Amino acid sequence: MHGLLGRVAGGDIPERPGIVHRIDRDTSGLLVVARTEEAYRGLRNLVRRHALERRYKALVRGRPRSWRGRIEAPIGRDRHDPTRMSLDTDSPRDAVTHFEVERLLDEHALLDVRLETGRTHQIRVHLAAIGLPVVGDPVYGVPDPQLGRQFLHAWRLAFPHPVGGEPVEVESPLPPELEAALARVAP
Repeated sequence: MHGLLGRVAGGDIPERPGIVHRIDRDTSGLLVVARTEEAYRGLRNLVRRHALERRYKALVRGRPRSWRGRIEAPIGRDRHDPTRMSLDTDSPRDAVTHFEVERLLDEHALLDVRLETGRTHQIRVHLAAIGLPVVGDPVYGVPDPQLGRQFLHAWRLAFPHPVGGEPVEVESPLPPELEAALARVAP
């Protein structure tokens, strides 16, 4: 964040200039940052209209019941533990997550996940709710001391440029620690 200060503009929070959306701590990958106030407003509008495609790779424990799916379940602060997000909440906010199996392994699956909404911890909460906890996630998933973080990587962003409208598509390969974790569970 300190590297962005003075180089970007936009947003309502001075400590987070230009930040259009968030990714969870210990999640690697791509993040959209606006360099001007006009770009910030345009990008936020794309997020509100669900026109900013955000896709993630997630390694989960378990085998999905179908090759693709849509999880539609409101998320909010957990009723009993305010440090966690949950489907069991007094303050539900709509949340929709799409997934597709990229690779089926013996006891795991590598999923390509697309967010329709962007709630705090959404992917981790939704996948845990359908019995597919994210590997390495100490809160909602399956801790993995060898990995030391959750296996969640923001690998693709696609959207029309907020000012000119040209298509923007960016991809990021899995970092080495996630490649190594995948190699450990792959047959």
